[in-house]
Amino acid sequence: PFSGKPWPAIMPVDELEALFMPVHPITAWTKEEARDMLALWIEAEKAVATGQSYKIGTRSLTRADLSDIAARIKFWRGELEALEDGKGQGMRVFRGVPRDL
Repeated sequence: PFSGKPWPAIMPVDELEALFMPVHPITAWTKEEARDMLALWIEAEKAVATGQSYKIGTRSLTRADLSDIAARIKFWRGELEALEDGKGQGMRVFRGVPRDL
């Protein structure tokens, strides 16, 4: 119960971090969406590997930078692994312990 006393002005960092530590992470996409995005970026990498840019008459096409594509592939692989391991699903829950000092 609330005693009417103010919260302490100084708390140990580990206790303060524990107040805002997520218990279960959450993702904004499903496994299928992550698989689709990974496949899309792998296809983009193949397209860039066959030719970075080309020109036909007065029109030209320049594809995305390969390092950006590689970063996205790494990101989506990590997301897919997390979802398959069960680390990315669930409701986001925060816990806090009110203290009466």
